[in-house]
Amino acid sequence: MKFRDGYWEIRNGVHPQNLVDNVDIGVTDTALTVYTTNKKLKYPGERVTGIPLLTTEFSSPLPDVIHVKMYRHSGGLRRPPEFTLPCDGGHPVSVSESNDAWTLRAGSLSVTAAKDSWNTTFSRKGKELTGISGRNSGHFSIDPTAVNSITATNSFTAPDNAETFMAQYLSITVGETIYGLGEKFTPFVKNGQIVECWNEDGGTASEQAYKNIPFYISSRGYGVLVNSPGRVSFEIASEVVNAVQFSVPGEIIDYYIVAGDNLKDVIRNYTTLTGRPALPPAWSFGLWLSTSFTTDYDEKTVNRFIDGMAERKIPLRVFHFDCFWMKGLQWVDFEWDREQFPDPAAMLRRLKQKGLKICVWINPYVAQRSPLFDEGAAKGYFLKRANGDVWQWDRWQPGMALVDFTNPAAAAWYRGKLAGLLDMGVDCFKTDFGERIPTDAVYSDGADPRGMHNYYTYLYNKTVFDLLEEKRGKGEALVFARSATVGGQCFPVHWGGDCAATYESMAESLRGGLSLAPTGFGFWSHDISGFENTATADLFKRWAAFGLLSSHSRLHGNQSYRVPWNFDDEAGDVLRFFTELKCRLMPYLWGKAVESHREGLPMMRAMVLEFDSDPACAYLDRQYLLGDSLLAAPIFSSDGNVSYYLPAGRWTNIISGEVLDEGKKGGSWRSEHHGYRSLPLLARPNSVIPFGNNSQEPDYDYADQLTFHVFELDEGRSASAQIFNPAGELESTCTVNRQGNVYTAQNEGTLKPWKLLIRGVHAGKAIRDSKTELPEDTAEGLLIRADPGKAVSITIE
Repeated sequence: MKFRDGYWEIRNGVHPQNLVDNVDIGVTDTALTVYTTNKKLKYPGERVTGIPLLTTEFSSPLPDVIHVKMYRHSGGLRRPPEFTLPCDGGHPVSVSESNDAWTLRAGSLSVTAAKDSWNTTFSRKGKELTGISGRNSGHFSIDPTAVNSITATNSFTAPDNAETFMAQYLSITVGETIYGLGEKFTPFVKNGQIVECWNEDGGTASEQAYKNIPFYISSRGYGVLVNSPGRVSFEIASEVVNAVQFSVPGEIIDYYIVAGDNLKDVIRNYTTLTGRPALPPAWSFGLWLSTSFTTDYDEKTVNRFIDGMAERKIPLRVFHFDCFWMKGLQWVDFEWDREQFPDPAAMLRRLKQKGLKICVWINPYVAQRSPLFDEGAAKGYFLKRANGDVWQWDRWQPGMALVDFTNPAAAAWYRGKLAGLLDMGVDCFKTDFGERIPTDAVYSDGADPRGMHNYYTYLYNKTVFDLLEEKRGKGEALVFARSATVGGQCFPVHWGGDCAATYESMAESLRGGLSLAPTGFGFWSHDISGFENTATADLFKRWAAFGLLSSHSRLHGNQSYRVPWNFDDEAGDVLRFFTELKCRLMPYLWGKAVESHREGLPMMRAMVLEFDSDPACAYLDRQYLLGDSLLAAPIFSSDGNVSYYLPAGRWTNIISGEVLDEGKKGGSWRSEHHGYRSLPLLARPNSVIPFGNNSQEPDYDYADQLTFHVFELDEGRSASAQIFNPAGELESTCTVNRQGNVYTAQNEGTLKPWKLLIRGVHAGKAIRDSKTELPEDTAEGLLIRADPGKAVSITIE
């Protein structure tokens, strides 16, 4: 929201109370409090003239995080919801005083408040990160009836019916770039954008978003979380071009400055504060196939799809039943449509005998025709209107109501319906919708309906996810969710919503995923080949490569089936190639999944997260890193041409084996042409990437017979890779060292056979158990088979 008319003036009807003079300071063991007036007080008598006093409290929940709360009137009734912040307890801080300022320190992060005027800066290790602009920040009242220009003054003259806001203007500097704020399909760098954090069902081709997260991250090594579950408005170098302005309705603004040594460290600290993703089951990383949305299907159709994939030897791990597993016009009732599925329990048993996991579609709404409607209405399980009526509309299903998840009995009732499906053999749920939540509804716990608009999805997905953990156990629970807010990252997986079957929509989907990634969401997917309309065979094959190089991979659409033979004969070959490649990469990918669970880092990462000192990476949004060691550049054109940027070093295409040398000092742009079973998929120099021995399943014994591929290890360097079992437990660590022309490797912690492959090297001898022998010289490089528990050494001749 803009409050200013240009830089010098205030917009019509806006009454500001800005920060001018710090008149007092309060200090405790855990907080620094600054009391500020909206003008200089020259005479004692001015202190009794009814001027506003703005109070700013600085504290810390953990090292390198500072909590800021600024308010004018603090006596308002506190109503839920509030974000769940697991690490929001008070953390000891140090407060020091100098001649002209007070400084609070939390770890390496500090905030300094001037004594004689408003001047507040945040710094870390001697580097100023940002500061609060007192001239602009503060309290704002908007007169809805004003028609004349109002000169900016600091006298409070707003009428009683004025709407009030608190706003902060945090400085940004030359070259600083801003990222995040959830799954935004607009340009990846947010500078110059106006962003409303307000969940909407707007598709991927608009500024609206399903997953709005009021957290942004700066290239200068800090992030800002606005601690408000309701609407948060951001002006990012748009209202004032040297500041990020954010505002919330009411009398209090509450936010956190999160810092770190680098951008990944900022994300680690942010997810320590807000929660980290659960570890999804390993089987979920395999290929998913859906019935699609509005298509006709029955058990015969489902088996035709599944058997068709098997005939083409395309590994399939999860089958998803979308909406019409239930009868239309009465979603949700959680009952199988018996006309199409006369014996669902037996059908699920047969599907599971084929090695499949089962997902079914749900949402949090109950149509009036559903048998559940009367039961839920009678027991008070739905949102209500102010007069006590059930809140209903026809937007999605006729007369639908919304489950009130603030009511524990309603949440238990909803869980009970899902539990029956789990007992029948369903493994997980696609938790669709949750964005179009009314702002005039009454909640059981008295929650503010405006705050619940975004927060509703948190309670919805938490209810389903908690049931899955209870019934299936930790590590076996996942949802496939579309909507989210802060904390939603704890309940993976999320997908990108309704995209179209175009290259433009494929690119906007990637932008959305890369924008979501730094806000704590480690696992993300999208509809391969697009949801709306039907892709060309060309687009299907290009999107299949992108989809299988995402954390989760699902074939899903709207009005047509997404089985590959509906496109062309080659589509199945391409899908098989990348599905098998992903299965072989699972020891590496699974390690990055465990890292995401333990550290909060996303599996799919924008280049800037790994190369934040390379200015060429700041704006890159058509390529990404899968984990920290694999660079992927999807192809977004029907001619098969791709342009992408490679940072410094020698990168290896793991498909073709080609080594691309970008030198030591700086990277460069490359232009290439690729067939359908190829794309730039490059191993980072000085990396060890484990490849598994199974190309048909995503969940297997990753440590057995795996091969550690060593890529362009510099002289004097070492690199390592960790192997985790499907339960997420560390099984072994392989460390490779290079001294001159000698490579040594030790895989500690396992007694299973393993191999070492020095990529791109084709002459040498191996030393093992004091015996010298020639390694196998393969097309990819020198391969040596290692004995369990024994180190190996290769000398390059």
